[in-house]
Amino acid sequence: VAGASFVVFNGALKTSSGFLAKSSIVEDGLMVQITRETMESLRQALRDKKDFKITCGKMDAGYMEEYVDVCWVENEEKTKKG
Repeated sequence: VAGASFVVFNGALKTSSGFLAKSSIVEDGLMVQITRETMESLRQALRDKKDFKITCGKMDAGYMEEYVDVCWVENEEKTKKG
């Protein structure tokens, strides 16, 4: 689990790259590279205020350990400040 000051979603990842998605720490934020199709799904989830899970890593890897979860919360007091 990592905290970040900002998140950048980049929808330019090519399906031919062999990755489902890639995430990396950029300064004090997070950059998530996703495919165009995943970006469209993420946009729809944001419009609908629904949680969205992005699985990162190679397509042919068996077990995935890295995820980026976009979660909506009811009470902002339960979230980390800052």
